[in-house]
Amino acid sequence: MQITRTIAFRLFLIIVSAQTIVLGVLTYAVVSIQHSQLMEHVELSAQRVSDIIARSTRHSMLLNRKEDVQHIVSAVGGEPGIEGIRIYNKAGEVIFATTLPDIHTVVDLNAEACVSCHPNQQLQTPHPPQEKLSRLFTNPNGQRVLGFITPISNEKQCSEADCHAHPANKTILGVLDVKMSLVQVDQRLEANKKNFLLLSLGATLIVALASGGFIWLVIKRPVQKLVNGMQMVSSGNLEHRLALRSQDEFGLLATTFNKMSEELERASDELTSWSNTLELKVKEKTADLEKAHRQLMRVEKLASLGNLSSSVAHELNNPLEGILTFSKLLIKRIKKSALSENEKKNYCNELQLMADEAQRCGNIVKNLLVFARQSSVSIQTAHLSHIVDRCVLLMSHHAKIQGVSLIKDEMKGDDTVECDANQLQQAVLALIGNAVEAITSAHPDENSEGKVEISLDGTHPDQVVIRVHDNGIGMTDEVKAHIFEPFFTTKSEGKGVGLGLSILYGIIQRHHGNVEVESETGKGSTFTLILPRKQPAKVREERTTPIGTTPIEGVGHG
Repeated sequence: MQITRTIAFRLFLIIVSAQTIVLGVLTYAVVSIQHSQLMEHVELSAQRVSDIIARSTRHSMLLNRKEDVQHIVSAVGGEPGIEGIRIYNKAGEVIFATTLPDIHTVVDLNAEACVSCHPNQQLQTPHPPQEKLSRLFTNPNGQRVLGFITPISNEKQCSEADCHAHPANKTILGVLDVKMSLVQVDQRLEANKKNFLLLSLGATLIVALASGGFIWLVIKRPVQKLVNGMQMVSSGNLEHRLALRSQDEFGLLATTFNKMSEELERASDELTSWSNTLELKVKEKTADLEKAHRQLMRVEKLASLGNLSSSVAHELNNPLEGILTFSKLLIKRIKKSALSENEKKNYCNELQLMADEAQRCGNIVKNLLVFARQSSVSIQTAHLSHIVDRCVLLMSHHAKIQGVSLIKDEMKGDDTVECDANQLQQAVLALIGNAVEAITSAHPDENSEGKVEISLDGTHPDQVVIRVHDNGIGMTDEVKAHIFEPFFTTKSEGKGVGLGLSILYGIIQRHHGNVEVESETGKGSTFTLILPRKQPAKVREERTTPIGTTPIEGVGHG
């Protein structure tokens, strides 16, 4: 910013201008007053000189001693400051003068000294003077001169004098004209004027410097700090603070500015926090919406698969039952036939294979019906530890054969819960069976240590948690995204149809619980069943609820 546009410069300019004007007017007034006083002093001196001359020459004039009068006029006229003295008679003729050539000359009747007393050149009847008896004029040398006129009155002694008696009707006998030189007065006025001008200039310079310093320290610097602070804050540096500690308006303004900056910084932090929180909330809600969308798609898929599974199961059940029945009947007939033992054995093995496969197909159909049908839920109060103990007992032989240790941790808290014990037992058995198979896939060597840990946590007042952890093969994220879908399996062909976890999920959902899964490839998996202690009243009243509720995102075995 240019300095001429700043408030400090404008204020400085106003102060200096006002001071210059005031000092100029003051100088002019002082010089004018001094001039008037000096002129009054000169006029008073001229009047006194005139009185002295008049008094000094009065006696000589009464005695008509012209030489004495001329001597007195010459002596007084030689004093410093007196330009000249002349005495006129009533006709305007110079009778006495300090300059001898002026004697017997006649003055101009139009002169300023004459017309004041004798207007229209009527010297016989003088009038009282209408103006002052002093006048200013310039001599041939260009110097100012003050002339003072003193009328010589016709006194009684003059009119009765023997030497040159004057008529009594004459009021004025002549004029005494004293000229005072104003050279010294003008020189003193000029010197005083110069001194006053120098003093005014000095005072103006001193006041200007003092004003400039004051404005710089008291106004310019604080204002500049405020401007810099505003620029820093406007550029985004909300931590900037002003270091003004004065008690004047600028100090108050700085304090207010600092408070404003603090409030802006706090508001900015809050906005940033709100923005981050909002962004996090948006991400969470977006993830929830995506999750809900996936769950909705699964619900529709499960509903369609349920209807399809029910139809297929009913259509396949009767033919499979016929195949199984006739296979067993043929085995009995072949054993009673006359065929050789070797032929009987071959035919029976083939028919038994057909029967086993038919039986396996029947189990698949049975699982389809379990997945698709509306299962009744018989709600009773049960102890989860008893259900888990029964499951461990049922699976212990199978686990031992596979070289897997089943470890049940000590129960924590209260294990009572309202549930359908048979369905929960089916769900826990499915988890333990999948865990054993996952360990077998991860540790094909019988000497490798595999273990399944089952724990119960009943410390929460509203829910009970069952955890099943294995150190098996684990799962990838892609597998975890589909484990609860029906017919999805990672087992080799012929070893599973992918309905176990779907049925488990349906059982837990009918109990208004939840399933959580954690898994990492090569490090095993952990399934967590979360069951509420109390079921809603409508669940106790309703005997059946449809399968196909939304599965959760998680990880598990197929």
